[in-house]
Amino acid sequence: MAGTEPRVATKTADAFAPRFRQHGLPLTVQRRAILEALLRREDHPTAEQIFADVKTRIPEVSRTTVYRVLETLVELGLARKASHLGAAARFDPNTGHHHHLVCLRCDRVVDLEDARLDQLSLPDTRRTGFAISDYSVHFLGLCPQCRREQAEAPTPREPARRKRRQ
Repeated sequence: MAGTEPRVATKTADAFAPRFRQHGLPLTVQRRAILEALLRREDHPTAEQIFADVKTRIPEVSRTTVYRVLETLVELGLARKASHLGAAARFDPNTGHHHHLVCLRCDRVVDLEDARLDQLSLPDTRRTGFAISDYSVHFLGLCPQCRREQAEAPTPREPARRKRRQ
């Protein structure tokens, strides 16, 4: 596995313009806005979250455009699609090899870089015929905010009993 690339949040959309040109794609206003919306975030947003962000800047942008551009960013290697069972795909501008912490309550996804996880031996998949090309480990649990909210939540009480009319 390759070494982890630096976090890209410090880069601007202009830094990625050459990659678009290499593939014969112009960096349009919509592509720029979608890429910038992704680069500003560190929470692995869904396509819907990016759509909501971009819609405030470009009200006429369509969902289809946002979805297509995000898929293009993945194809160009400018973003990764981070998925876990039971949740919508999320997009991550950190294209270096890394892992994730996933909150079971709010679905928040946080990057985790740990060299020990990069050293894992790949399982023998000859019996299944599956060819592994990459991997990332997802740890499931509760984020600090959800843990705090859970601790502050009142404990369920016994339901109040109604007085019977006599």
